[in-house]
Amino acid sequence: MSAQRPVAAQAGDTTPLCVDLDGTLIHGDLLHEALVATLKQSPLSAFGMIAAMARGRLALKVFLAREAPFDPALLPYRTDLIDHLKSERAAGRPIHLVTASPKTWAEQTAAHLGIFDAVHGSEGVNLKGPAKAHLLAESHPSGFDYVGDAKADIHVWQYSRHVLRAGHGTRVRLPEPLVSFRDFPVQRKKPMPLLRAMRPHQWLKNILIFLPLLASHQIGNIGLVGNAMLSFIAFSLVASATYLLNDMLDIASDRSHPRKRERPFASGELSITAGVASGIVLFAAALLIALFVGPAFLVVLLGYTVVTTAYSVRLKTSMLIDVFTLAALYSARVVAGAAATGVRLSVWLLAFSMFLFLALAIVKRCAELVDRAKSAQQRLTGRGYFGADLAVLQSLGSASSFSAVLVLSLYAAQPEVSQLYANPALLWLIGPVLLYWFSRMMLLAQRGYMHDDPIIFALKERKSLILIIISALLAVAAAKLDFSTGLLLPSR
Repeated sequence: MSAQRPVAAQAGDTTPLCVDLDGTLIHGDLLHEALVATLKQSPLSAFGMIAAMARGRLALKVFLAREAPFDPALLPYRTDLIDHLKSERAAGRPIHLVTASPKTWAEQTAAHLGIFDAVHGSEGVNLKGPAKAHLLAESHPSGFDYVGDAKADIHVWQYSRHVLRAGHGTRVRLPEPLVSFRDFPVQRKKPMPLLRAMRPHQWLKNILIFLPLLASHQIGNIGLVGNAMLSFIAFSLVASATYLLNDMLDIASDRSHPRKRERPFASGELSITAGVASGIVLFAAALLIALFVGPAFLVVLLGYTVVTTAYSVRLKTSMLIDVFTLAALYSARVVAGAAATGVRLSVWLLAFSMFLFLALAIVKRCAELVDRAKSAQQRLTGRGYFGADLAVLQSLGSASSFSAVLVLSLYAAQPEVSQLYANPALLWLIGPVLLYWFSRMMLLAQRGYMHDDPIIFALKERKSLILIIISALLAVAAAKLDFSTGLLLPSR
């Protein structure tokens, strides 16, 4: 069925042009977004939702309209459709907003856009499908045009003069003799929204799982490397599942962010239902892999999942608790590597990891403050910090980085280290390299050049990679070069 371009409204044509809201005027579904936002605001509200659902879908909408925050200015509107509505209104046609969403949301949206002559929403009756068709047929006996996006809108199109389909509704098969008058198809700014929401580039952080093998000089053990690789895959799947959850919970705050507003959920490219289904599949696959790796790794993976979920729901808004939680989540990858391979986790490695990752977590917050806090009194949206906190965070980050280097230096001085390293003194040289690298990262964050997770930034940025390579070479030299004999020692 071919779509046709509409002609401009004829002079004197007063046939109302009615438009749906969810999935049509905007990308996304307000009901699903409100459900997630309400649960984030108060997880105990789930009981209120269940009670409302027992009374019907309309009762649930009334409950969410009362409980969920709503800001029409942040909604991801379809600019092509809005331009069409404006041109039709300028030609003299009345424009009506007719939606199954609660009437209060419809009225706020209409007030924000200022292009509607009448507004209808769910109030007393769930204004969807047959109910919407009945309302419009009675209100406009002389005819109307309707823009919709779902199978339920077929009931309305059967009474409308012309059929206008938007979004995913362009794939709805229309029964004869309905003829499509115009399509407003889905317009994706970037391909594969689900894959982008999974953030596969963040899987690079899971390389930390291999750190216990490297520190214990067992990276040549094929069996242990295989376990670590399976653990890497499982952690990556769980990380993607939690990123989906995080972005669904952060839709409102992401829409107020200059870059995060383009994320698939915030922009409406990816639906809440698709995100929930995908997250369940990813988590289930990770659990199956973890069961194969072993119970110790499974416990660490489940613990990581619980903590990162708590972080997404609440902890990220708590001052300082958020950065300590991030440091713990980074360190959990190191613990997971030890649990998966059976390698004994060194207290020194764990202490070094905690201090280093705390410093990097603080860098992340500093970068956000520089990027988004325009004054000392402004609070960072979705975080527990004000612009004036930047100096304090910078000092805490510097102290944490120096503590990490101190732990490394003390480790190099331990007698048992000589069993792993031919020349432990070379490990001391890694300290100045790390201090330079962290100081540089802090300066880049202060100048507003860091727009990504610090670890991902480091693995992509050329100078950081050079410093990482230098540190790795120093570690290899410390393990292999015996300056007392001038020989290169064989692998242990």
